Amino acid sequence: MRKLLLPVISLLSGVAMLVVGMSLLFSAIGVRAGDAKFTPMITGLINSAYFAGFVLGTFACPIIIRRVGHIRAFAAMASLLSTLPILHLLWQNAAYWGVLRLVTGICLVGLYIVVESWLNVVADTSIRGKVFAAYMAISGIASAIGQWMILVGDKKSFLPFALVSILFSFALLPLTLTPVDEPEAVESPAFSFKELFYVSPVGVVAAIFSGLLNSAFYSLGTVFGHGVGFSASGIATFMAATILGGAAFQWPIGHYSDRHDRCWVLFWVCAFGAALAALGFYFAREHENYLIFLGVVLGGLMFAVYGVAVAHVNDLIDPAKTLEVTGGLLLLYGVGATIGPTLGGTVMEFAGEEGLMLYFAIFLALLAILTWYFIATRRPDQIASTGHKNYVLMEAGSSQAALHLDPRVQKEPKPAPIQSTIASLIDSIGFTDKKP
Repeated sequence: MRKLLLPVISLLSGVAMLVVGMSLLFSAIGVRAGDAKFTPMITGLINSAYFAGFVLGTFACPIIIRRVGHIRAFAAMASLLSTLPILHLLWQNAAYWGVLRLVTGICLVGLYIVVESWLNVVADTSIRGKVFAAYMAISGIASAIGQWMILVGDKKSFLPFALVSILFSFALLPLTLTPVDEPEAVESPAFSFKELFYVSPVGVVAAIFSGLLNSAFYSLGTVFGHGVGFSASGIATFMAATILGGAAFQWPIGHYSDRHDRCWVLFWVCAFGAALAALGFYFAREHENYLIFLGVVLGGLMFAVYGVAVAHVNDLIDPAKTLEVTGGLLLLYGVGATIGPTLGGTVMEFAGEEGLMLYFAIFLALLAILTWYFIATRRPDQIASTGHKNYVLMEAGSSQAALHLDPRVQKEPKPAPIQSTIASLIDSIGFTDKKP
């Protein structure tokens, strides 16, 4: 156990610095976009490119890793990633920033895949659940810290982008100096959208809507805070409080859903969230101080949507398909996340900066309506019994490699050498029936 402790701590500390840097970069871009007089829709388009890169990277990076190996792929993507924040300062142009954000998304998901693959090598079955929980908790806390980092120095100078570059570079030190065996190659995601929707339309729609909501918050929350009159510290506090509320509420909501119909839990989470967001839209200009307290609860409800959706789908499927199905939901989340900032920015374009709360209210209400409809029309096989599976804290902002750490995923035992040799011999002779 002690031998495993140092590699795990080292890898997790590297992940923490990556997440802090990425969270700070979102805030820095929001601030600089406001100074450049970019409209909320343009700012949303810039950040949509990041999530598009994240989705593209889930397909492209495994191919690169298989061709050149984990170490070379990691070095190349890390080197490129650490230069991208500084490149934002060379030219203040929306299209140029969009390209940088696209490349950032590809590089970051590639690093996530490598790091999470290393974690899978280090974490054996006995500590896999603990490592998974620590990974999720550290990601949430690091994301909140990144929001407060915008208060260091002059937020309108080069400093925030320089800090992001430094954090990315420092993150590589514990990762590259950790003695970990080369992990197995990571496969690109593959799943049937049609089959997944047949199993659980609620899970599919909720995963997409979760991406629509969460990405808009990260991309436009700083613009919203500035527009409603928050100071720099107020913006950072609002963002961090909402993120931490999302982390804190997942456990009580998740454990409550273990004992009740998760679809109805999801419905009430969305309904209450929509009501709170509508209240936030009303409070935005006149009583902005209430928004920080409202953000804690709204974040708690909004960020719980993805976790409840994943738990519901996993209640309905064969445990052997947990990895494939959860990976499919993660990909659907990425599709929603790619669209969310642009849609949110468009709403803010017409309704003002406080329109971000209106955007949340609309999509949470729409998800509540769709959930109610699917509950009313679901088949008997789409109703899961309660109390037989446990909710697991879920973080949608990582790669598919992290899913191997999920304690619900059972690793297949490796066959004994003799059995493997005999099976290979029989297969080569052609005694087994091979389906085309």
